[in-house]
Amino acid sequence: MKSAIGEKFTRIDHPDVSNQLYAFYAQGKDTLAMKAVVGEEALTDDDKRFLEFLDMFENKFLRQGPYDQRDIFDSLNLCWDLLRVFPEKLLKKIDPKNLEKFYRRKDDTFQQKKEEYEEAKAK
Repeated sequence: MKSAIGEKFTRIDHPDVSNQLYAFYAQGKDTLAMKAVVGEEALTDDDKRFLEFLDMFENKFLRQGPYDQRDIFDSLNLCWDLLRVFPEKLLKKIDPKNLEKFYRRKDDTFQQKKEEYEEAKAK
């Protein structure tokens, strides 16, 4: 798969984003398992951030609705929205040039979508 992603095929940030998402997803799964043993009260703020990412990744990215039509560029933009859960300094698998170009973009619609998601989750 790695031979078909990147600047000439999708977008320059695709490989970095993919690697960072995979790493954070694995950390989120590990944190979820740890939560089952120690309880939520024992989790650090970083642990809770990984759980928030895990929940959003699974429910907003992986569980794309049957009528949602998202191309690769929309998917990459959504990935950046998910990665913004973390401080920039934790995105160690992302090239600094890509961080500069994509991490700092502010998208008000993401904050709105996040709030809508939180409201729906609370119901």
